[in-house]
Amino acid sequence: MNEKRGIILAGALTGIIAVILVIFGNPLNMGFCIACFVRDITGALGMHRAAPVQYIRPEIIGLVLGAFASALAFREFKSTGGSAVILRFLLGAFMMMGALIFLGCPLRMLLRMAGGDLNALAALPGYILGIWVGVQFLQRGYTLGAAGEQPSLNGLAGPLASVVLLVIAAAAPAYIFFSTEGPGSMRAPLAISLGAGLLVGIMAQRSRLCTMGAFRDLLLFKDFHLFSGIAALFIAAAAGNILGGYFNPGFAEQPVAHAEALWNFLGMGIVGLAAVLAGGCPLRQLILTGEGNGDAAATTLGTVFGAAVMHNFGWAASPAGVVQEARILVVFLWILLLVIASVITWQVRLLEKQKEAQKAPSGSGRASSAGRAG
Repeated sequence: MNEKRGIILAGALTGIIAVILVIFGNPLNMGFCIACFVRDITGALGMHRAAPVQYIRPEIIGLVLGAFASALAFREFKSTGGSAVILRFLLGAFMMMGALIFLGCPLRMLLRMAGGDLNALAALPGYILGIWVGVQFLQRGYTLGAAGEQPSLNGLAGPLASVVLLVIAAAAPAYIFFSTEGPGSMRAPLAISLGAGLLVGIMAQRSRLCTMGAFRDLLLFKDFHLFSGIAALFIAAAAGNILGGYFNPGFAEQPVAHAEALWNFLGMGIVGLAAVLAGGCPLRQLILTGEGNGDAAATTLGTVFGAAVMHNFGWAASPAGVVQEARILVVFLWILLLVIASVITWQVRLLEKQKEAQKAPSGSGRASSAGRAG
């Protein structure tokens, strides 16, 4: 019961904090958005030159450091990794690419719906479909293998990188790009953003809050535990938007959104499928990074790469819609993800059969020897 209350409280407070961040300056329906904020950091570091989306978002830093502090306090920090690192990097890139077709991560999808953006309603079934497809592979044996214990510095890399980013954000040197217009210029004060990220990072680490995990557990086990957290998040954010005067139901003129339902559906479907294959949504990957998981850090680095690719090639969606090249990319990514999942599942099952075959001859050989001896 305490765990149930804990995740509901974590979800509700996250929803409220997202609205508070909007009050203090973050873009509407974007109190938190892992994809958007990682994209902004990527631009601030010069890895893409889309001027409206460049800023070192303290919320991301806070999420990692909050999870790190919580993991240390509860003796859950453990340096692990080494499980299909390159594949995880690619899955992170694909997650980001799908998110930038929709214009938001799964967390922002919920916040957009809570703000009245009906375009996000098309993305929700796409996200669930992607997760459902991933679950089919999980049930057939898909796995990227178990992570192993790593040197402590491997697990500390993510938190240390976050500290470096925080110093850069506070110093704001001339060689870092900060937007002067567009979504990147809309931001809450650094201290408030960092504090919000720290608090949510701590809560997400303790409650295991994960949007993908919520739907995966529903589909696999009929377990509503994680789902109760994201439901509380949505309800709290919706209530906060209504009370704050930010609730604006409709399809047209929604902030940082487009109305192309098919591509919202398919883009978020990519995020759902890639999240299942990688073992967590973008938010969960950041929390795991704070806990010392090097594989999650590699996935997060993949999202940085994905953001750079999408903006450098002009494939990221905009309020004007989705360009033709990005539509082709969406189809390609769906095919590629299905191929990756199918091949790995086939290889895992093949290895299991080989192990069974190796056991069978040795057993029959022992039986024959015993028969001759008798």
